[in-house]
Amino acid sequence: MLVLTFPGQGSQHPGMGAAWAGTESWAVVGRASEVAGRDLAALLLDADANELRATRNAQLATYVTSLVVLDALRRAGLPDPEVVAGHSLGEYTALTAAGALGVDDGVRLVTARGEAMQAAADERPGTMAALLGLDVDGAEAACAEAPDAAWVANDNAPGQVVVAGTTEGVATATAAAKARGARKVLALPVGGAFHTPLMASAATALGAALGAASFATPEVPVVANVDAVPHADAEGWPALLVDQLTAPVRWRPGIEGVAADTRPDDLTILEVGPGGVLTGMAKRIVPGVRVASVADPTDVEGALGLLA
Repeated sequence: MLVLTFPGQGSQHPGMGAAWAGTESWAVVGRASEVAGRDLAALLLDADANELRATRNAQLATYVTSLVVLDALRRAGLPDPEVVAGHSLGEYTALTAAGALGVDDGVRLVTARGEAMQAAADERPGTMAALLGLDVDGAEAACAEAPDAAWVANDNAPGQVVVAGTTEGVATATAAAKARGARKVLALPVGGAFHTPLMASAATALGAALGAASFATPEVPVVANVDAVPHADAEGWPALLVDQLTAPVRWRPGIEGVAADTRPDDLTILEVGPGGVLTGMAKRIVPGVRVASVADPTDVEGALGLLA
């Protein structure tokens, strides 16, 4: 069984497109630049870490780079997966990979999402932190000590939960998490409290853009972040994508569900795009699973070799 996963914001890094420039798959960047009305090649090749950290840049850069990698894998003979999933922003890439969302609509939606989330973060500033060594119940209890100021934002993997909220709220929640046994707390370099009620204004703005987009029946099921369930039809995605902005990403239960009826050695999970964070999560969620991260051209052959 083959599962494709797509990373979200935070996986971007300077020069993330350099290895792909000049390949046939780089044509994806030109098309996306036309739709976005921006020089995305410059973003993928020349932008520094501070420029890429901005939400409006990070999301487009990650989405487009993942599509470049996907195109290269397909040109090299990647077989069709049985299911796809994307983490936060990566859900848009997963929908595009599944044929549920066209590239043009995807670029427009990711642009709108990034702008809406940036505006919401400017309006209601916040932050995020990863809690290591604490389960989701412990994280929720820690957030309860900062009511209406901190929430669980990502249930990523066993012992890895992300909380988000106001700066003060997250400080209170992380202190409570340490008291409850969290081994380590890592501040995340993001520009807002994503997947919390502080993103409510972004949900309203994104809803209008989603109303103008066309969704088709996906060629393979797409696991939704909000309910951790594979969806095999087009209906419901606009609402799921709006809800995703203010609800936690349920990544761990989503991957657990996909793997539930498959032996780990019969399951291959490929991470398609920059970074390798989801690959590490997959190993923790499904011990013994075959995994590979494809971020540059040198990764393609090895990843396809897992499927031989």
